[in-house]
Amino acid sequence: MKLYIKYMVSMRCKMLVKEELTRLGLHFVNVDLGVVEIMENIAPAQLEQLKVALLQSGLELMDDKKAILIEKIQNVILEMVHYNDELPKTNFSDYLSETLHHDYTYMANLFSETKGITIEHYIILHKIERVKELIIYNELNLSEIAWKLHYSSVAHLSYQFKKVTGLTPSFFKSLKTKKRNTLENV
Repeated sequence: MKLYIKYMVSMRCKMLVKEELTRLGLHFVNVDLGVVEIMENIAPAQLEQLKVALLQSGLELMDDKKAILIEKIQNVILEMVHYNDELPKTNFSDYLSETLHHDYTYMANLFSETKGITIEHYIILHKIERVKELIIYNELNLSEIAWKLHYSSVAHLSYQFKKVTGLTPSFFKSLKTKKRNTLENV
């Protein structure tokens, strides 16, 4: 049985969900961002307990098919930008269509209607958060960051960075306190 969970955006969230499932005596096959597969059918009382426990942690069980698809789109983007070492070689629209088995136009329209932002802009916001993270770690220079995140040039990365943050990457790097958004707030 699959359960879909909203706002599940980090490894910490996955650990929390695993703990709650174990506490309720449920056996999970897989726990990924936004989706949990459990071995057994869940009793209504257990489902209610799980809902309450997740809500207390800022997570939410979902049952609406469109909301589930939106959450899947967000989780694929999170996984792609923040947790993979390499971005896909295909363009993002093809990657999302292939991964989620839906027409990209349908997903893009649904996403825009629901979130008030395009998928492309959502990806850009997450890529900029990833750039901030890589700048803070100070392991890669801007050229390497641009290459890693598939920007056509450092100039393109810098342009997008300034457009989103109002700062140049160099100025951001020089700040004593570098502010990043949490993934839940991007």
